[in-house]
Amino acid sequence: MIEMTALSGRKIWINPHQIETMEATPDTTLTFVYGKIIVVAEKPEEVSAKIQAYRRGLVSFAGNE
Repeated sequence: MIEMTALSGRKIWINPHQIETMEATPDTTLTFVYGKIIVVAEKPEEVSAKIQAYRRGLVSFAGNE
């Protein structure tokens, strides 16, 4: 799970594997494969960086077994 910030300022954690699309309209809108839409405060570049770091962590963890 990765931490995001809802526009209200509330912290939320999302499963990055479930994100289908991301748009900047101008707020960052995440659409999930099951149809839910969430608007977050982070810029698309920040969301992308968090997803990449999360996935690097998974690969690193798997390599330590």
